[in-house]
Amino acid sequence: MNKENVLFSIVGVLVGFIVGFVFANTANRAGAPSPAAGAATQQVQGLPEGHPAVDPSQMKPQVDEAALAAAVKLAEEQPENFAAQTGAAAVLTQAGRYDDAVKFYTRANRLKPEDYETLVQLGNTYFDAEKLEDAEKWYAAALAKNPKDVNVRTDLGLTFLLREQPQYERAIAEFKRSLEVEPAHPQTLQNLTVAYTRKGDLAAAEATLAKLKTAAPQSPVLEQLRSGIDKAKASAPTETSAVKAEK
Repeated sequence: MNKENVLFSIVGVLVGFIVGFVFANTANRAGAPSPAAGAATQQVQGLPEGHPAVDPSQMKPQVDEAALAAAVKLAEEQPENFAAQTGAAAVLTQAGRYDDAVKFYTRANRLKPEDYETLVQLGNTYFDAEKLEDAEKWYAAALAKNPKDVNVRTDLGLTFLLREQPQYERAIAEFKRSLEVEPAHPQTLQNLTVAYTRKGDLAAAEATLAKLKTAAPQSPVLEQLRSGIDKAKASAPTETSAVKAEK
């Protein structure tokens, strides 16, 4: 579930939602794409027909294998060097070698247990490795130190929303806590809209989407979210024939 590469696995509107999650989580780390980056968006060769345009700036860059090997060698030779551990972990994450990256971030955490960024990066790396329960643990540890970090709080909510058995109420609760700190946070509003849609609370999804339109009228996912709500409405059973099961 690498937050960048999942863009290439779009199948249907549900996976379209996941693209939204990926955008949100990536934006949480690095900020939303600049207008220049948006202008550079283009169709990448080899994608399925009809696949949305992909911003090349969001694609994973190639990793210099020599530089990666050197970073790992330094970290192994100097296990007490905090910077060497985090440096190797960062390069390994970039290369998609998440288990190896976790090893070095864990070493860094042992050297400096109070380092906030290391806690966050452990959460991010486990997230990218699709180990959402582990990501939850490290995001929670980070939030214990800085409960007002809206980006990390939103990422924590995603760990509940993206599981094989989604925990909608827990995801929604975390997103709402993010919005208590920053009511117009676009990524949180986006993910909350998806959570409500998938939960079947379409009135709440509509209301949240309206807030997102106000907060980020140029958001690239507005149309996708609108489509998701409309399809959920079209497929919803009538009130007289069904009782919704809460999860």
